[in-house]
Amino acid sequence: MNAMCRPRRKRLSWESRCEIVWKVVEGGMSPEQAAACSGVHRSTVYRLLSRFREGSWAALVERPSTPRRQPRRLSGEQEAEIVALRERTGYGPLRLAAILGRPASTVGKTLRRRGCSRLPKPERDPVIRYERERNGELVHVDTKKLGCFWTVGKRILNEGVPRSEGAGWQHLHVCIDDRSRLAYAELLATATAPDCARFLGRAVAWYAARGITVERVLTDNAKAYRSHAWRDRCASLGVERRYTRPYRPRTNGKAEALIKTLLREWAYRYAYPSSSHRARALDGYLRWYNHRRPHSSLGDQPPISRVADLCGQYN
Repeated sequence: MNAMCRPRRKRLSWESRCEIVWKVVEGGMSPEQAAACSGVHRSTVYRLLSRFREGSWAALVERPSTPRRQPRRLSGEQEAEIVALRERTGYGPLRLAAILGRPASTVGKTLRRRGCSRLPKPERDPVIRYERERNGELVHVDTKKLGCFWTVGKRILNEGVPRSEGAGWQHLHVCIDDRSRLAYAELLATATAPDCARFLGRAVAWYAARGITVERVLTDNAKAYRSHAWRDRCASLGVERRYTRPYRPRTNGKAEALIKTLLREWAYRYAYPSSSHRARALDGYLRWYNHRRPHSSLGDQPPISRVADLCGQYN
């Protein structure tokens, strides 16, 4: 029979094996009859009957496919040498094979068999979750760069063809209160120090109109937030500056989470005809976010629920 036309061997569960054997042992069928009505070869029936005679029904359970004899398998000392070199150097199978003079496939199988084919994950600092006691005690500020467009592009059409080359960029500036999660955001042309400083002034005024006095602002270590303009604006507003740990963006996690939510539920949720339409939709989304959207960290209540005297305000 042609190899391309040869039927694949049927996979049998433990119940199926027991049923085939029962047809012969209890049902009175011949092995050929049991094979025909079960859709297997008669040699399979004879093999299962042999296993049944050796260990009854328990002998029909799934067996590992590993050969019982492996004459070319490395000895325990040789495998221990590979594992020790792996632990000492952290090299992968290719480099270990070059050092030990063995095939990379043999080294890789040894590492998998010994459970050390993957290096342990580096230890991370424990995540410390916190929440300030007062509204305005700390606000988180961050930015996100968004591309401009004047027609629906490759993200929607999935054609891989850029259609708004040279359209430029917009910068989403976000500010979120640590306790209430009340959010404020703007789309500006740049993320330079002057724009960041002016944004902070408008954000502080927006919170003040809602009865929240901003005391501290937390940002990353971007150049704009280390500038004289940012320092002077914080001083004029009476706001203390705080910075995240270097290379630890999760320190500013509430702002990062707000940006992810904005991208998912506002920026990329709809096929906007242009970036101008997307920009006009931002204010409406923020009103819904602050006054209607359930927030899991607030017991599925909107952020405005923590600003007690403004629960009815919608602008």
